[in-house]
Amino acid sequence: MEDNKELLKKNLQEQDEFEKNQVIMTPGQLVAKRFFRNKLACVGVAIIIVMSLFCIIGPFISPYGEYEIFYKDMNTGVEHRMQEELDMSQMGINVKAPISEAHWLGTDTDGRDVFTRLMYGGRISLTVGFVVVIIELIIGIFLGGLAGYYGGAVDMVIMRLVEVFYSLPFIPIMLILSSLFVGYNISPQYKIYFIMIVMGILDWAGVARTVRGQILSLREMEYMQAAESTGIKTSRKIFKHLVPNTMPIIILIATMDIGSVILYESVLSYLGVGIAWPYASWGNMANTVTDSIILKNYPNIWAPPGLLILLTVLAFNFIGDGMRDAFDPRMKR
Repeated sequence: MEDNKELLKKNLQEQDEFEKNQVIMTPGQLVAKRFFRNKLACVGVAIIIVMSLFCIIGPFISPYGEYEIFYKDMNTGVEHRMQEELDMSQMGINVKAPISEAHWLGTDTDGRDVFTRLMYGGRISLTVGFVVVIIELIIGIFLGGLAGYYGGAVDMVIMRLVEVFYSLPFIPIMLILSSLFVGYNISPQYKIYFIMIVMGILDWAGVARTVRGQILSLREMEYMQAAESTGIKTSRKIFKHLVPNTMPIIILIATMDIGSVILYESVLSYLGVGIAWPYASWGNMANTVTDSIILKNYPNIWAPPGLLILLTVLAFNFIGDGMRDAFDPRMKR
């Protein structure tokens, strides 16, 4: 009997010691732990970090400028470097330099260093992705929050608006806008901003519908009933208590949509209605593949931007999958 008491006492002491040594983790730490256990998500983060450093820091250490032109005199074999536009009608010059120590990925059809243009093009492609997602989140969260909280006529009007935006054909609208930009002589510099704003406005409907669904379920929770009994303002209830509780799904939407927007921009640039020359993006750099001669003989011009688009979109999808699993409390990883 005494031995059993001693054994029980010893087990209780060991259990107390074990509980003392356990680290109490916050919900955020648990989410981070589950996220970084996902190997593909970690690969995605690593790719995005490398791409960001390549595009942000790379241009500062590159020996070449974005618009510098290189051409070789076929008679003397000497390579020339110039800032102004080259007269392509000149005979005896070659602008498409092969891969070499001076040009790691050669030069493109305009005589510009491909490796350097990839850095500047990545800046624009990534910027378009982030800005468009920010615009769609702002509009979608605001309208989705109002629809989910108020319901009734407000919900009906906003949801009909969502259905209208869902039914709009994206590519034809961008083609029409591109022709308007050309007709009104919009500068390529300002065309970038117009493209980002239009893409953000056309792509908010999915965010609004998701946020609305989340808030419809959250507003019936006990903590919201307690908040209403305190008499706080409606705007504070929506954007202080309801919207923050939809952040997991909003973060997931953002990470998945950034990759999709980069892909959309690439498609638009490939069709010639996206980022306009002389500015570079990965999409309009890959657009050179439409030339059969470039396709067959100069893969160094079109393959690198296509590979970077593929890696970046995959990376954001990996991160989105990791975020989904990390925020799911049913996941045991």
